[in-house]
Amino acid sequence: YVHLVTSGGGSVQSGGSLRLSCAASGESISDYCMEWFRQAPGDERERVALVNSDGTTTYADSVQGRLTISRDNANQIMYLQLSDLKPEDTAMYYCTAETCPVTGEAENKYWGQGTLVTVSS
Repeated sequence: YVHLVTSGGGSVQSGGSLRLSCAASGESISDYCMEWFRQAPGDERERVALVNSDGTTTYADSVQGRLTISRDNANQIMYLQLSDLKPEDTAMYYCTAETCPVTGEAENKYWGQGTLVTVSS
């Protein structure tokens, strides 16, 4: 079992930056694939970034070049650096952990509680 706590959200102006954190407890996350999802009101949930257990990463086209996912297994924490933020990045951001490889099924993941990012123009 992995317990995830998300933090770091806030309100920023367009072009600003934020760093989201996902702190894990319970099992070691070193063998887990970790992801960041976001969901804006009225929109479907979207995966924005994935970091595999081997450190390889994947990003959604909508955020490519502006978001950076990273993990620190020793300290049981994952990060999402958000840069050059746009109003359309406004959403609740969630972190997840899943036994690799990820399945795309929400019920197979551990979920953090989410942190709100609001970007004003």
